[in-house]
Amino acid sequence: MIKYDYVKTRREDIRPIEKKHVGLVRFFMRWATAFNVAVFRMSKGRLLNKFPGGFPICIVETRGAKTGKIRRIALIHLPHNDTKLLVASQGGMYKNPVWYHNIVANPKILIMVDGEEKTYRARVVSDEEKAALWPHLVSLYPDFDEYQARTDRNIPVFSCELI
Repeated sequence: MIKYDYVKTRREDIRPIEKKHVGLVRFFMRWATAFNVAVFRMSKGRLLNKFPGGFPICIVETRGAKTGKIRRIALIHLPHNDTKLLVASQGGMYKNPVWYHNIVANPKILIMVDGEEKTYRARVVSDEEKAALWPHLVSLYPDFDEYQARTDRNIPVFSCELI
């Protein structure tokens, strides 16, 4: 079991995602995201612009690492100074989400916030940067701490700069 000094949640205090449920969870996440993206984009960010709990969202457009097709995902909007942060948490599941691989292969992305789309260049932050950013990330979305505690995977964080 891997522990990170900056993660306050203890693994023994959270419920793991059982392997038999991973497929169902991933299916639901994919369906909910596709619906959320469609409504958000059609309404230019006026509808379905918050996750449960009131957390604001953004739509991230990537290019498929294998297919080259345009892919869109609804993620929590995580502004940080002049950048945007993206956390490839996938609820603390054992592997990175597909969109993580798309961004690594094609770091030029579009992010839509409040109906406005801008182009960014994404890079995975170092472990030291992630540790420094962690308090800010959990201040915006506290569940990130639980997600990191749930998995041995070092959840990647991207810093996205406007280009």
